[in-house]
Amino acid sequence: MDATLIRNADWVVRWDEAAGRHAYARGLDILMQGGRIAAMAPHDPAAPPPAGARVLDGSRFLAIPGLIDVHSHPTTEPGYRGVREDHGVPEQQMTGLYERLLAFKLDEPGREAGMRLSYAELLSAGVTSLVDLSAPFDGWFGVMRQAGLRVWVGPAFASARWRLEAPQRMRWEFDPAMGRAGFARAQAVMDAADRDPSGRLSGIVFPAQIDTVEEDLLREAVALAAATGRPFTTHIAQSVVEVREIVDRHGTSPIQWAASLGLLTPRSILGHAIFVDEHPSIGWHTARDIGLIAEHGAAVAHCPSPFARYGEHLKHFGRYRGRGVRMAMGTDCAPHNLIEEMRLAIILARNACRDIAAADSAAVFHAATVGGADALGRPDLGRLAPGMAADLVLVSLDHPLMTPARDPLRSLIFHAADRAVRHVFVAGEQVLRDGVAVGLDLVEAAGIVAEAQARMLRDAARHDYRGRDGDAIAPLSLPLH
Repeated sequence: MDATLIRNADWVVRWDEAAGRHAYARGLDILMQGGRIAAMAPHDPAAPPPAGARVLDGSRFLAIPGLIDVHSHPTTEPGYRGVREDHGVPEQQMTGLYERLLAFKLDEPGREAGMRLSYAELLSAGVTSLVDLSAPFDGWFGVMRQAGLRVWVGPAFASARWRLEAPQRMRWEFDPAMGRAGFARAQAVMDAADRDPSGRLSGIVFPAQIDTVEEDLLREAVALAAATGRPFTTHIAQSVVEVREIVDRHGTSPIQWAASLGLLTPRSILGHAIFVDEHPSIGWHTARDIGLIAEHGAAVAHCPSPFARYGEHLKHFGRYRGRGVRMAMGTDCAPHNLIEEMRLAIILARNACRDIAAADSAAVFHAATVGGADALGRPDLGRLAPGMAADLVLVSLDHPLMTPARDPLRSLIFHAADRAVRHVFVAGEQVLRDGVAVGLDLVEAAGIVAEAQARMLRDAARHDYRGRDGDAIAPLSLPLH
């Protein structure tokens, strides 16, 4: 029998369908069978477990639904450790995005090893479903299968390349044939994901950025998503540079332009959507963007860390949510720790308006579970209830940072984070055991990434518009004596 019984889980975050929200329960038996949650009931010490079922003692655990990360770049980000944390360009509103991506090229061995590290990191933070927005390579699907997560693969395509001519001057080189060829390749990769024997891979339509894809191709991409039932995502309103370019081309904000093209739909996930028309760093004359996102039912992938490093952030979680925007959570960059992103989302929102009610643990947890599931069109994910997918995380209540367990969800988000995550299940299969990813071999991965990073930093001089190597672009935090 393919069954696992978690016996007498001390605390459970279960789904209350009638109220449309998560709620606490105490002392439950949770039976996972056939990839689903077959039953949840108060613990009865006299009741025997189902014949052949594996039994886990849940008496010192918090059980939560698997977290859903709707925006990540797991192959390249480990190669930026020690590089991107303090890197920014003042002339580009502090963002280091363009300079970094144009200068630093991590090779395929580094990306494959980095992906292993990232996927292990994701599992250790309780992520069971992931949108992977990486450039495909030969071993891409193989690592996904070994990790055991549910993955929406997003092979990017674009009609233009970015070019830096000076810190304050960007240009876009359009090549329509490149965009068309990339779109065709992306469709082939998504089709292969749908056919994958693991049953856990699928596609998400991903025109890379709102500023690098031609209008007709954007329309075709969102039409493909509708025709195939796939979700759709793109980077939009992610930098002041991008907003200024779209205003220059079209006389309106990126969000308003996307709405005019039909890109805002209930299956659309907007990557970041920070620099809306009313954001203080934009100062556009309208205040329509947040309302348009809500009106069309699109979701926002909120990834606080990378922008907070530049001194910018979405203003703010509570405002978007209060106006009816569907909020989901992503990690974007390393560390891929969705629990820490939830904590940062709360803190940034409260500081943006000096109001403790701007965001709280329940709201961001909803975004990281139900919000992501609904954005991906999977109402069976992000919830613990009979009939739902058996994607479940067990958090140790014995960890010192989870003690005392008066309100274990708050303790997880504000104190323990990934350090207390012990076991993770996807479709009832255990993919993290005692804090270690079951299917991933990480012995060599860290060394491979370190070697690949050294090559990336050395070779940056061949790609950087000023001919600098990586140490010149991103110097060490302290002088080397």
